Amino acid sequence: SLFIDEGFGSLDRLTLDMTIDTLEKLQFETSKTIGVISHIEAMQERIATQIRLTRNGQGYSSMEIV
Repeated sequence: SLFIDEGFGSLDRLTLDMTIDTLEKLQFETSKTIGVISHIEAMQERIATQIRLTRNGQGYSSMEIV
């Protein structure tokens, strides 16, 4: 398994696309789970399965699998 936390914020769009392509290829070739924590909208558009956390304002969060 590989987990990356906010590792893409400084990348330009082209480099970000290349990085996502590489992660997708790595996942396909190794069948490993790759988890990415990101607030970058371009990543959200490319990642098929997502777990979204939303604060509810009472000190708790709700989770949604998209």
